[in-house]
Amino acid sequence: MVTLDLRHVASPAVRDLLHLVNHPDFDRAQQQIERLGGCTEPIRLTGHTATVDTTTGEVLRSYATSDEPAGSLLTGCGNRRSSRCPACSRLYAADTYHLIRAGLSGGKTVPDTVRTHPRAFATLTAPSFGPVHNRPATPGGDVLPCRCRKLHEATDALLGMPLNPATYDYAGAVLFNAHAGALWARFTTYLRRELAARLGMTQKAARSVLRVSFAKVAEYQKRGLVHFHAVIRLDGPDGTHQPPPPYATVAVLADAIRAATSRVRVRIESDAVGERELAWGEQLDVREIAAFGTDTELTDQAVAAYVAKYATKSADASGTLDRSLYCRPCQGRGATLLPHGTSLPCTACDGTGQARPLPRLAVARHVRQMIRTCWELGRLPEFADLKLWKWAHMLGFRGHFSTKSRHYSVTLGALRDARRTWRTEQARAHAGLPEPDPTTTLVVGHWDYLGSGYSPGATLLAAAVWHRKEQERQFTAEGGS
Repeated sequence: MVTLDLRHVASPAVRDLLHLVNHPDFDRAQQQIERLGGCTEPIRLTGHTATVDTTTGEVLRSYATSDEPAGSLLTGCGNRRSSRCPACSRLYAADTYHLIRAGLSGGKTVPDTVRTHPRAFATLTAPSFGPVHNRPATPGGDVLPCRCRKLHEATDALLGMPLNPATYDYAGAVLFNAHAGALWARFTTYLRRELAARLGMTQKAARSVLRVSFAKVAEYQKRGLVHFHAVIRLDGPDGTHQPPPPYATVAVLADAIRAATSRVRVRIESDAVGERELAWGEQLDVREIAAFGTDTELTDQAVAAYVAKYATKSADASGTLDRSLYCRPCQGRGATLLPHGTSLPCTACDGTGQARPLPRLAVARHVRQMIRTCWELGRLPEFADLKLWKWAHMLGFRGHFSTKSRHYSVTLGALRDARRTWRTEQARAHAGLPEPDPTTTLVVGHWDYLGSGYSPGATLLAAAVWHRKEQERQFTAEGGS
């Protein structure tokens, strides 16, 4: 055992790491961290579990966190945001990739014949709320000067920022983000109507011969507005196991997507912002996803990888925050509650719910103004259901980043269950335990949430694990040369 005088070690994290390394059960602690692959914010659980033979009452296998070095079991946080946890984010992206890929070329309980169904890749964008700095290009790909007469580099921080913040419609931008989910829901409704119209059928008749399946992911543009990338597929009435009728072609699908997008409207009435009509932007991209084996860029694999990449991003990709922002003293209510139902303005936010540190946030001026607009609109009763205070860090967007229709393909839950079963079998085989009979065994247990995160020393170990695995992945990607 290594013995050191820890009084001469300056960093608390290093001192904690040395304590951990010198612990008699360090190997087990390191094994838990290795198993998580570098998760940055693991969940700590306490409890126990036992596998019991119901015929004899014999305990075949038992486990208790009291036997662990730290007295708890570490599990992955499962956060999809790459800015919060790169390890769990990578796993989420891999699951999303397989989910999208299965719906395009089969596998994971989806038949291979699904690759013959009409498929389109659509990108629905946000409208303009004021001119912003950009990099326009010619059809040949040559970059042109911006409206500010400058030729911006691709990494220029000004890209997406308003040319004139004083006239930019921040209220409209925030309300669009807040209603993006409703716009998508109405788009899917109109899409089914437009398909029926183009096939010369009633909607009921169209439902009896075909089904619309989709998977979509949200992405933030540099200007802080959400747009959606969607894989849209036509199936038979029973889903993936049945093709649609031959007259339901890709051309019909693409035309219906364009028509449905132009029809979507969400109307808002407010004394503060007046009457608003929210709609999708004019920039709509609809492309056919190439058939299996076709030599083109938009293949099954390329689309799945593209969608999976954006599934792990969040609003922080546009320069904002990845955690909720609210006034702690009043919990976002804008007032300090007193007995008998009375209240006084919160002294920390002056009754507005807006936290005083807001001007000091390390974000761009444009992003700060969108967050401020969320707080201002969140005070209005007519926008209470939008919960803009809660979603201010997301610039108003409160929808799911990755969604799919019921019959598109396998679910993320099924993929996780399969991985969990595989890991359980691996652990059982490694321990040399016999395979349990599900008809005569029962697993009982009790678990409690203890907290999240590592100790300072374990944080250093987790960072080293992530760094090593990243180097191994890069080495493999480069062909091991």
